[in-house]
Parts: sequence; C-alpha cells; structure tokens
Amino acid sequence: MSHADWTRRHFLKVLASASGALVIGASDALAQDFDTPLPLLGNTVTELGPYLRIEPDGDIFIGARAPEFGQGSHTVLARLIADELDADWSRVRVLPLPLAVREVDGETRFPLAPQDARGSTTVANAWKDLRQAGASARWLLMEAARRQWRLPMRDLHCANSEVIARDGRRATYGALVQAAARLPLPTPAPTPKSADVYQLIGQPASDVDARALVQGQHRFPIDRWLGETLVAVIARCPYLDGEIERVDDAATLKVHGVVKTLRLDSPDASQPLGTQTLSAGVAVLATDTWAALQGRKALKVEWRQRRFADQSSTGLETQALALLDQPASGHTLRSDGDVDGALERIGKRARRQLDRHYSAPFLAHVTMEPLSCLVAITDSHIRVEAPTQDPAAAYAVIQRLTGLKPAQIELEFPRMGGGFGRRLESDHVAEAVLLAQGAGRPVKLMWTRDDDLRHDVYRPFAVQRLQAALDRHGKPLAWRHQLASTPRNAGRGLPAGRLWQGECFPDALPAGLVPDYQMVWHALDTGAPCGNWRAPAHNLTAFATECFLDELAHLNKLDPLALRLQLLGDARALPYRGFGGPVIDTGRMAAVLQAVAARIDWPKPRRNGHGLGIACHYSFGSYAAHALEVSFEQGRLRFHRAVCAVDVGRAVNPRGVQAQVESATLDGIAAALDGAITLDQGRVVQQNLADYRIARSAELPYTVEAIVLPSNATPTGAGEVALPSAAPALANAIFAASTVRIHRLPLRPEIRRLL
Repeated sequence: MSHADWTRRHFLKVLASASGALVIGASDALAQDFDTPLPLLGNTVTELGPYLRIEPDGDIFIGARAPEFGQGSHTVLARLIADELDADWSRVRVLPLPLAVREVDGETRFPLAPQDARGSTTVANAWKDLRQAGASARWLLMEAARRQWRLPMRDLHCANSEVIARDGRRATYGALVQAAARLPLPTPAPTPKSADVYQLIGQPASDVDARALVQGQHRFPIDRWLGETLVAVIARCPYLDGEIERVDDAATLKVHGVVKTLRLDSPDASQPLGTQTLSAGVAVLATDTWAALQGRKALKVEWRQRRFADQSSTGLETQALALLDQPASGHTLRSDGDVDGALERIGKRARRQLDRHYSAPFLAHVTMEPLSCLVAITDSHIRVEAPTQDPAAAYAVIQRLTGLKPAQIELEFPRMGGGFGRRLESDHVAEAVLLAQGAGRPVKLMWTRDDDLRHDVYRPFAVQRLQAALDRHGKPLAWRHQLASTPRNAGRGLPAGRLWQGECFPDALPAGLVPDYQMVWHALDTGAPCGNWRAPAHNLTAFATECFLDELAHLNKLDPLALRLQLLGDARALPYRGFGGPVIDTGRMAAVLQAVAARIDWPKPRRNGHGLGIACHYSFGSYAAHALEVSFEQGRLRFHRAVCAVDVGRAVNPRGVQAQVESATLDGIAAALDGAITLDQGRVVQQNLADYRIARSAELPYTVEAIVLPSNATPTGAGEVALPSAAPALANAIFAASTVRIHRLPLRPEIRRLL
C-alpha cells in the first residue's frame, strides 16, 4: 500500500470501524486523532495506544520509540510496558517505531517524544510515562472483564496475559482487547505498580533482537534499498575549512555504471554544525557501490585552503599551554575560598604542592557500521531511512531542505551498528536529501571508512592543568582545575559565554570537598568539527582528576583508596547543577569504590610486578568506579583483572546494564591505549584503520567483572557511566606496576617511550 493511496488517518478510519481503536500513551499522545504508527497496524487494528497492539491469538506487539544501536533500548522500553501490563514476555514482539510528528496550529509536535538516544536518558525519560501507558492498558482489559463478568474490580487480577477472577474465571487479553479498546480511560489515570510486585523490572533479559542479529536476519540501515536507487559516494575536501577550486569529472563519467556527479558547496555559516554538510565535496552517483567508488577514484578535484590552513595538533597544544599559564584569561566557572592565597601560602614546600598537565587528542567514533542514508523524494512526499540517534533533529533538517509538511515526511531509523554520539549529527541526512533532490531518483548515500575518519565530529582536543595545595597530612586544602579545549558546541548557535557547558562540570568532585576550589575553562579555536563522544566531557575531565588524585596520594605515601574515601567523608548530598543532578551523593560514590576494592582484594600486596589502579566518577546521575590489575611482560602491557561497579538506580534490565558496563569499560580502555586523531597543515592525518589503531581483543581484559549495586532509586544513566573512570584507573595501575607516571593520552605510545 503506497503512501499516495492511503494516509495513516484514512487507513485507521476505514479499518478501525469494525473493531475500534483507542489511543493510550503519554502527554499529548492521548489525543483521539493521534496517527497510530504504521508498524502497529495489525490484522485487527485494535490498539491500546501508540505503543501497544494485542492480537486475538495472544501475541502482544509493543512499539519501541527510541533508536537502538546496541545499548538495549528496545528491550528495556518494552519491559517497562510489559511489566505493568502483566504480559507473558514469551508472547511479546517488539517493533521499532518511526518518528511520530504532528502539526497543530502550525506548530510541529512530536507525540512520542523523547524519541532520541542521548545522554544516557532513555530509561530515565521513559520510567514514568511508559509504565503509565502499560498500567492504563491493563486497567482497560480488567474493566472489560469486569463488565463482562459483572464483578467488582477488587476481585480481579492479571497474570501472564490473562485477567483472572477470584472465582477462577479467566480471559485472555486477546479475547478482551476489542471490548477494552472501546472503553474510556478513567480520571485520574490508573496508578502504576509498586516495586514489590514487579515481575519483569529488575530481572535479567536478553536482547529482543539477539536471534535476528546472530542469524544475520536483521537489515541494518546500510543494507536498505529501494527500487531504481542510485548509490552515492562523496569526494570530500580534505582540509578543515577548504572549498572547491576546480572539478574535472570527465574520467569519472566514463566509468561504467556512473550516472552523474553533483557538487556540494562549502557549508553555510548560518546553519548550525551537524545540520548540514560538514565539508565541500563532489558526489558520484552510480548504479552500484563499486562503480561509484571507481568513479570517485577517477575524479579530479582541486581544493583551496582557507582560515585553518596551518593548524596542527602541536600548535593547538602550544596555544593551550600558554593559556593555562594565565588563569585570569579564562572563564572562571566556580571559585570557592581563596585558591591563589592558599597556593601562595603553601608555596613549594616538599610534598605540599603539586602542579601537573594532562593532554588528550581528538578522537573519532569509528562505529562498526559507517554512515549511510536512503532517500526517496517527490514533490509531495519524502521517505528517509537513516541511522540517527536524534530523529527529531534529522526531521528538522529534512523539513528545512524540502519545505514539506509533517504528513509528507516519513522517517525511519532501523537498528544501527553503533552510535556513541556520532549519529546525533544529521550531516549525512542533509547530504543524502540534497543528492536525491539533484538526482531526481532515490539515492543511497554511502560513507566509507576513510570518510568516517577524516570527516567525523571529533571528541575535543584538550590540555588540562591541575594544581593542589595540601595540608601536612596530604589532604587537599586548595585545588585549581583548568581546562583548555576545542568546544564541542562551537558552531551550534550557542553564545561564546556558554560554550564551556559542553566541556566541564563546575560541581564535579572534588568541588565541595576542598575548602578552596576553582575551575577555569579556556577556548581553543579549531577548524575540526567537534561533538559528542561517549560520555562527553566526562571522558576528558575524569582522566585528569583521577590521575591527579592518585599522584597526590603517592606523593604523600597515602593509599589511593583511603585518600578518596577520606575526601568523600560522611554520606551527604552535594549540590550539582550539571546534567544528572541536582545532587551528588557522596555515600553512593563511596559505595562503588568500596565494591570494586573488595572484589579485587585491594589491601592484598601484589607481587611479580603486578600493580593496582583505582578511579571513580559521577556522570548522568550515576556512580561508577574501576579497579584494574596489570603487569608488564617483556615491555608489553598485560591485564589480569578489570572490575567495575556502578550505581544506576533501579536496574530495569540488570543484564543490559552489565553489558553496558562491559562495553564502556573496554571502549574506555581501548581509546585510552591507542585512540588519536591528529591535525597537520590543516588536515586530518589519519585516513583509515591502518593509521587509526584500535586495540585488539587480545590486548584488552579477557573479562570485565561488572557489579551492579542494588538500588530502589529512580533509574539513571547506564550507557556511558562506566567509561570515564576506566582510563584513569588504567593509568594509575600502570604507575603501580612500573613507577612510570603518564600524563598524556594515548597511553601506548607513552609506555613505549618511557619504559
């Protein structure tokens, strides 16, 4: 059935008349005229809301609103609804929902919002509204049974997709759903369950897509195809801010299968970064991928450099070091007490003051599945299949470029092969839409790995300077943390005075634990586009803070764990104005530290060159700590133990949290060992995986021992919390095993240089 023949609302009006349909969802998704997402239109068209369809045979279809790229969102969102519904999980099928968009009084609304995957917020955002949707559906089914049996509600309960009466009568949800769909919702809405009767929440579950993935049945975005589609690849400008000087496509057009070339000019400075092409380029459109790649190889393009022609990583570091020598020149984000006075008062007495610099390079995302985008467009309709973590942002780009109305824009985001923040950007969507408009045919845009590395939105480059003055017992009295970085929010419409918000956290520990404390940020200007990389900003600041704390402990011959626990002190709530707040609980932080220390047997002396490292960090409302044990064999780093404990509030799917802890730990360690994007003469040096090294499995911990602390608190972020403390724990373990202190990332080149 084509879009031209049926609109969603027309389709519902025709088929819902026989069986009835009722919308139950969150916020304004309760409106009666909400367009039920097409994946939930079944044989009977009996929906109990935009998230739920129940078939007469007992199959239950639950719509998952958030993008899935391996973090387990489809599983956890469905279980929130299924638990409240008392559904038989073995009969549940999970369907990815497209972006839901409505136009009300000329304004665009997203009824299923939030439909994104960012900031480890998927579960926290869904905790109330999806449980409420499930509770409402359960109430309707029970009310249908109550009316049929003429019993009081107190005599009914639900279990395994059945309504059960006290007298033993039973009715399946499939038998009741049509009657339930005709009933009005009560006011106020039904109350979700109390925690003591959860059946699925808190129990481990496997990924709902696991079988399809293992059997090779899942079609990733890069696998999608439409008839008469042209494949497009782009020769992009290799310079940070370059433009096209001259194009010669004569040889390209002679390649068999090549249809045409299209020019993409330099980005529009009036449009925010990530919502348009990242660089100028020339696209080659062909009947297949091989022809497009061969056509690109034959293309002759001359490029012109502009403002950042001489930029290099070395020059950025020199600029950063100069700024860090002048704290007053930066943005002072927090200032408690008198840091300058304390540093001057302590002076340079032995073991009473420490001053260190920490350097970190740009990082690429290197998702397993490179970017792609499939677009088919006519004058009145556009269909887009794109790997995106932020469908609403992608929609805004599509709408701006086409001028189409919400009902004319169809956006799907199939499960994709990794995200880590790269797919929060919509540059690939903008490219594909522009090319489809120029081609007059459906276009499938393909990024290659060299495109992916040389035209990423990188983890910012940063140099940090930490200074501390200590009392006679080695406890910090004053602490200054300075950060000079290339802001990830530059070019996104934020005023200069707010760019620090994407770079550091003024209330991050040890703020509030040290009497005299100061945080200062300095901006570094770059032509390299920067953006979100797993655990944004935390992945930089945690490394410096936790390595510095470790060095303070060893300087004064203190146990690194004991120093951290001493600083945290008694359990209390400290104000935290950043994302994940409003408070940091020092007791919960101490608990994750103590958990990893106990698991790895921290007090036990290590022999044979083994060394232990420990680190902790708060991010996304959650708490994490790592303890690693390493040694060196013939100059090579060897992992013996890797332990991570997290407190993410109530774990809806503990197995999913464990998987996230394992992946974030390995991701953090791998990036710390080898990850580096460098600039030279205004261009990215790395071109492919041959010169952007990724740690091999044999070079990483064989297992990660994940400890998920039990909690009754509201769920908080789990996808990124275990990354920030992994790198400093490793650096601290390397010192304990070798007495070599490393202040620069990546670690492996420093190990080779210093050992």
